[in-house]
Amino acid sequence: MSFTRAIKQQHPFHLVTPSPWPLLTSFSLLALMLSAVTYFHAINHSLIKILISFFCLGFCIFRWFTDIVSEATFEGNHTLRVQRGIRQGMILFIVSEIFFFFSFFWAFFHSSLIPSIFIGAVWPPQGIETLNPWGLPFLNTVILLSSGVSITWAHRNIIAGRHWDTVISLSITVFLGLLFTSLQIKEYIDAPFAINSGIYGSIFFLATGFHGLHVLIGTIFLIVCFFRQLRFHFLRDHHLGFETAAWYWHFVDVVWLFLFVTIYWWGS
Repeated sequence: MSFTRAIKQQHPFHLVTPSPWPLLTSFSLLALMLSAVTYFHAINHSLIKILISFFCLGFCIFRWFTDIVSEATFEGNHTLRVQRGIRQGMILFIVSEIFFFFSFFWAFFHSSLIPSIFIGAVWPPQGIETLNPWGLPFLNTVILLSSGVSITWAHRNIIAGRHWDTVISLSITVFLGLLFTSLQIKEYIDAPFAINSGIYGSIFFLATGFHGLHVLIGTIFLIVCFFRQLRFHFLRDHHLGFETAAWYWHFVDVVWLFLFVTIYWWGS
């Protein structure tokens, strides 16, 4: 062991070691974007490029997050001060996501409260057959709210030290998240309008589609937490990875409630 490593660290912060994964992740995202552009322009072999770029992106993210889990769980680098900084970062990230969805709600109310004469001065626009809010949308609302209950149950189980109850409650949450995504795909397939059906279709599919993407990301987040729980990574006083996943999932729940009330119910 070198002399510098033998010296005890005199501060509570984590000095991140050099890693190739952030740079490689950036290049993978760039390749994915460029391959998607070529696909939209019907250039040959674009789909293969998208799949290769997506695989490289997934591999880089997996290795990057594996290093973070090792730093937090096995190396003890996530001190209380570091955890506090991560919590603050997660809060700011969720705030940025709130403003992201705020733009969709702004566009929706701008178009629905004062409908333009170009869409018949009515909302929904003429010729648009809206979805029944008390069908699949209401069922998805019940599913997502139930997942919020199950993830809260999982959090309490972690604090109480009940390992297998945490595994069960996490598996229920993951199942409900996948069920929500499956029903939303079915809803899109059966929808009587498309994303190119004027302003209504654009707002509907952008707002609900980006929310569905967030649900899928949150589900992957919880799947990672599920396997970490199987390996006993989460302790009563050290489960920041799960805590941030729970915050993200509750944020997704709240956004869906606003989507259901405004776009599905009031907007129809």
